[in-house]
Amino acid sequence: MKNLVIVESPSKSKTIAKYLGTGYTVVSSKGHIRDLAIKGKDGLGVDTENDFEPTYVVSKDKTDTVKELRSQAAKAEHVFLATDPDREGEAISWHLAQELGLDENANDRVTFHEITKNAVTEAFANPRAIDMDLVHSQETRRILDRMIGFKLSKLLNSKIRSKSAGRVQSVALKLIVEREKEIRAFIPQEYWTVEAAFTKDRKKFTASLTKINGEKAELHTGEEAQKVLDACQDAFRVAEIKTATRRREARPPFITSTLQQEASTKLSFSAKRTMSIAQRLYEGIDVGNGQEGLITYMRTDSTRLSDVFIRDARDLITEEYGKQYLGRYTVKNDASSQDAHEAIRPTSLANTPERLKPYLSSEQYRLYKMIYQRALASLMAAAKYDSLTVILEQSGYEFTAQGSTMTFDGYLRVYGDYETGKDVLLPAMSEGEMMNADEVKSTQHFTEPPARYTEARLIKALEEDGIGRPSTYAMIIDTIQARGYVNLEKTSEKSRTRVFIPTEQGELTVEKLDEFFSDIINVRYTAEMEDKLDQIAEGELNEIETLRSFWQRFIPLVDKAYADMEKLQPEKVGEICPECGSELVYRNGRYGKFISCSNFPSCRYTRKIEVKEKEQPEPTGKMCPECGKELLKRKSRFGTYFLGCSGFPKCHYMENLNGEKIVSRKDKAKAAKDEDTSEKKPAAKRTRRKKAA
Repeated sequence: MKNLVIVESPSKSKTIAKYLGTGYTVVSSKGHIRDLAIKGKDGLGVDTENDFEPTYVVSKDKTDTVKELRSQAAKAEHVFLATDPDREGEAISWHLAQELGLDENANDRVTFHEITKNAVTEAFANPRAIDMDLVHSQETRRILDRMIGFKLSKLLNSKIRSKSAGRVQSVALKLIVEREKEIRAFIPQEYWTVEAAFTKDRKKFTASLTKINGEKAELHTGEEAQKVLDACQDAFRVAEIKTATRRREARPPFITSTLQQEASTKLSFSAKRTMSIAQRLYEGIDVGNGQEGLITYMRTDSTRLSDVFIRDARDLITEEYGKQYLGRYTVKNDASSQDAHEAIRPTSLANTPERLKPYLSSEQYRLYKMIYQRALASLMAAAKYDSLTVILEQSGYEFTAQGSTMTFDGYLRVYGDYETGKDVLLPAMSEGEMMNADEVKSTQHFTEPPARYTEARLIKALEEDGIGRPSTYAMIIDTIQARGYVNLEKTSEKSRTRVFIPTEQGELTVEKLDEFFSDIINVRYTAEMEDKLDQIAEGELNEIETLRSFWQRFIPLVDKAYADMEKLQPEKVGEICPECGSELVYRNGRYGKFISCSNFPSCRYTRKIEVKEKEQPEPTGKMCPECGKELLKRKSRFGTYFLGCSGFPKCHYMENLNGEKIVSRKDKAKAAKDEDTSEKKPAAKRTRRKKAA
């Protein structure tokens, strides 16, 4: 074997192999191969007393994979590491180098932001060394999440029976709980509006009361509204007519967060489903001539587009729609944007949605079409409207009627399916003209509380507050649901929108975190930590000092919480124990919730809770990485949820709701047997490059 190329995904490996041709063997690590060990003090896998030295072990489900990769690497003349072009991908490459005995300083690392022939061949022509600053940043994030997750989860489970807590997930939960508190505390305020209906030249239109004696109209009671009605019985005078040209600018191309938001509101896709479908489009789909990557890397926070794409798009716009449809290209990035990758766009404008439709699933087609049209529309001219504002006056009361007519569709020629807007036509009028109203009526209203978070609104809030990174939003949302902290549900039968509503356990979790960890579990501190991780990635901040500073702040809070947090008593069933006469209570055990005597361990009476009808598997839109069939969301006999291959029993692949593979007992036994017969390798200690603080 001359050249061995290692990527994470089996689907990705097929696409890359097609472009590299003979002389290259492309294999997959199937994601991360190592993780922090669950041993040492508190099971952290991190030596908190020795510069936070981590200990890594090969994941049990990756034993066979690593063994095979070692064998193939030993036969190859050159090994290339072609994992994803982000911090996680960089860390996976570093772990592979460590396990396979590769030199991390050698130019073996290749990155590309789209899986096309030109991008792949150019990347292999310009390999580089592993970027250890990116590795340090990912490692620091992983250690922080392990320390917070293990320490807080153990604390909360022992005190209030909450399943977990996390650096980012708990802040997202806090946003939802605080919004619910705002809604409960909200006191509706009464207000009234007044509208006048007119007809001229057979055209009907309405005008709304906007000013009273030159001041903004504010009506708080029915009596105030009636006073307006009584005064507006005579003819109205057209006091002023204003015309203007209004522009509606094209939106920038998608980044991860805006793709998730738009897919949620326009396609009704969850964030997790959106990212799963986008992953397949990025890694490659057979479109008639072998697998081909259809979109650029879908984890990005930059709206930048490549010069080549801009040139091709401008040519297409000119040819298809005319020069008048060309717009100006501007990059609109937030100050916190890393700008590491391009925006999400199609890899080739020749791959129109309609051309690819026969090769894509319904969901893939819908998402690809939206990505394609958004990227093309972002380079098109603004839509233009002629707006008309008419002010009608009577007795010091001003009513305003507004109309608009689209004069040029601009970018809406391409993206009009996703942005609605109707012309509102007003009849011809002249200043000083007198008009009688068909009707003047008042309507009572009450102010509304702030809206609960939908998936799209929550993602927008997380992004605006700098909490986490766009690539983590789907996992955050999935985790807080899986832990039973929130439900995503409709508030009424007529509603089509699902919103997050916290459970009692979710509210209790936030209450206790606020009481004992408000200095750390909050929006500001979490955003500051993201900034520090960015600085580590740029080589501007020392990761050891960052961890030490956090630990010294965190541990005293944990100790105080163990001492002072009140332990939640078990929930009572409302029945008496048939053996000793004590109260029966609900408890959580290894196999789920059950009923037990409150006098345990003196009395060991237990019984099962009546099992409800078994839930049916739900389709997820996510494909099995081992056989390509769809994964189904299933409920285990322990009451937890997991994703299992629809090809079972031929395919045994399973993963939890965080996307981590689950290995069955049978497969674990097989792996253990193979491990016993193979050469043992000790747990690897991280050799960290020391930097001056």
